[in-house]
Amino acid sequence: MASRTLRGTGATPRSGLGTVVWYDPEITLPDAGESVDVDAERDRFADAVETARAELERERDATAERVGEDEAAIFDAHIQFLKDPTIKDAVEASIEDGRPAALAVDDAFGGHIEQFEGMEGRMAERADDLRDVRDRLLRLLTGGERVDLADLPEGSVVLAERLTPSDTAQLDPETVAGFATVTGGRTSHAAIFARSLALPAVVGLGEALNDVEKGTEVVVDGDAGELLVDPDEAEREAARADDGADVVEESVATSDGREIEVAANVGRPEELEPAAARGADGVGLYRTEFLFLDRQSPPEEDEQYEAVRDALDTFPEGRVVVRTLDIGGDKRIPYLNLPDEENPFLGERGIRRSLDPDSDLFATQLRALLRAAADGAGELDVMFPLVATVDELEAAIAAVDDAEADLDERGVDYERPSLGVMVETPSAVFMADEFAKRVDFLSIGTNDLTQYVMAADRENERVGHLHDPTHPGVVRAIARTVEQAHEHDAWVGMCGEMAGNPDVTELLVGLGLDELSMSAVTIPDVKVAVSETEHSAARERAESALRVATRSELHETIQ
Repeated sequence: MASRTLRGTGATPRSGLGTVVWYDPEITLPDAGESVDVDAERDRFADAVETARAELERERDATAERVGEDEAAIFDAHIQFLKDPTIKDAVEASIEDGRPAALAVDDAFGGHIEQFEGMEGRMAERADDLRDVRDRLLRLLTGGERVDLADLPEGSVVLAERLTPSDTAQLDPETVAGFATVTGGRTSHAAIFARSLALPAVVGLGEALNDVEKGTEVVVDGDAGELLVDPDEAEREAARADDGADVVEESVATSDGREIEVAANVGRPEELEPAAARGADGVGLYRTEFLFLDRQSPPEEDEQYEAVRDALDTFPEGRVVVRTLDIGGDKRIPYLNLPDEENPFLGERGIRRSLDPDSDLFATQLRALLRAAADGAGELDVMFPLVATVDELEAAIAAVDDAEADLDERGVDYERPSLGVMVETPSAVFMADEFAKRVDFLSIGTNDLTQYVMAADRENERVGHLHDPTHPGVVRAIARTVEQAHEHDAWVGMCGEMAGNPDVTELLVGLGLDELSMSAVTIPDVKVAVSETEHSAARERAESALRVATRSELHETIQ
């Protein structure tokens, strides 16, 4: 049989070969006309909520251990849905009206799911979260069996309409060759889990996926975003060969001797040791939000100091680039009373909140960082997020001066770290020379930079084709940033997802990046790509890439 190709969105730059297993859990709802015992149905609903909560807590703990705390946090959101008084009241009111508990749950969640399905980006993912919680309750109320995805035959490729976080967290990369879904985008929870597990995955393949039958041999090409159905021998062999590169513990250089630092993006302390084990030279982006989330009050200075010092001790020969608190947009902290904004990604987020109204939090964090810089084994660099103006940068630097004065007054040892700016806005690109005069380094966050340069929401599937960091407009922004930084003796890193794509490593080296920071899973591949790159040839190819006008021309140039 001739092979055919379905195209969607790649979630993980890996390929896997296997046999199709369809995941299609069924729930049979009761007849709406059957009479019910209201008290009994109310008790059944309460029991189902309690059992669901216990399941979610167990899955949260298991996911935190296996995948990471960032990914496990989604289960906290699901537990909050179970407690939502609006949903709970609606279910109980429906039961009082004589509806079976299962139908009452289906009704109560249905309206909310429909509401979020009509939105875009991450808000639309709330529909998946609500659907996950609803289906869990319905399974418990209808006596449905839970399909165990943790015990699939070796070489399985899971196909599904969609996969919930609970489903995806069960998949074992040691036995499952990959998964593909009808719906979903690159930022869906299933896609994020796939990357964390280094599991080949393609999402958003559309209705054509439903025609692929159980038992069919397929290749999941997460790099190209394709599902190859009935692959030929060459395609099978290519997928078998994609085992990923071996870990390279040493620092790497291009074949003609230019050293490139390859570091990890880290969101939780638990991710530090795994990053080191994957060969990270250091941490290029240490997100500090974990210190502030999932609690009722902000962390004390000592707690922050200890967390950062531990990170520095994990990389005694490397550097750890800590990003100061970056909240707002889609990241909310209940006790900070963040405002509701019509367009939060263009609103009060990042350094804008740290300078005001969260200046007290910022001062505490800076004191903790300065103390950790003196006591930790590795080198600490501090980076400010979403800086758009020189005034903001100078205010942030002044806050560091104030933190030093506070510590002097207290007689506490400290060390001033290198300071940097995260380049995420077109303004930061145009002002890169002025920023570079005032700090030690710039780090390009390509996820947000692409979003703002292209005016395309990175979580909106309808404009996903525009959110492309390899578009000539974005590549020219990167080139300008690097050129301006080097002209003023500042080093330049990249910490967006683009940095972890080995297919563009040569381009990034040619553009002059000094450091690439990424999800730990792709570090070995990028280190190999760096070592196979000749810097002088990469520069010539990058110069050619800067002369093209379209994305397709650019891709032809860098292939």
